[in-house]
Amino acid sequence: MPLIPEEPQIHESVPGPRVAPASGHAASTPRPVPGPRPVPMRPGRPGPKRGPAAPAQRTPADAARPTPAVPPVPSKTSAKTQLQLIPASEQGALDAADEAVDLLLESGRAPGDVLVLTTGDPHPWAAHELSFGEASYWAQHDAGDDVFYAAADAGRATGRPVVVVAVNGGADTDVARLLPQAMARAGVLLIVCGDPQRINTMLTASV
Repeated sequence: MPLIPEEPQIHESVPGPRVAPASGHAASTPRPVPGPRPVPMRPGRPGPKRGPAAPAQRTPADAARPTPAVPPVPSKTSAKTQLQLIPASEQGALDAADEAVDLLLESGRAPGDVLVLTTGDPHPWAAHELSFGEASYWAQHDAGDDVFYAAADAGRATGRPVVVVAVNGGADTDVARLLPQAMARAGVLLIVCGDPQRINTMLTASV
């Protein structure tokens, strides 16, 4: 059944108090590698660390999308993984994924519960962390205490309660193969950011 595109609202919550977004620049989190590790933040945006490079330029259609409040959501003990589609152009998919992560964190989801996958170019933060070496990069994944960014075909990336996929490139056949794998990794919620018509076509082809 084709997915119905939704505005970027995250239908997911966790028990416990709402986590207040940090103000200003948070202190850098110690990393398992020597040397200074700057933690760039996106100005005015709460949430986890952000990469040194800005996401792809948003189209006028993407920029016009409002950012709604996070609605009540199902319990994380739901037996079936939920799937949500956030409409975005290929160029705006990374930015839509970042907005989804921000909403998840604002709603109380722990950073270590979130895995962000890209089907095209890597997320700027993934590229930044990989510049310190594969060992350091995957050590952060194994620690599981922060949002982790990886390529959708990265076989070493294990499942997390919430998986966000940015369909920011890649051949249709490859993306059709990767989406079911992303669903298998998501314990509670899978969020797919990209062109609704293309994603529905690929999901149908992968069934």
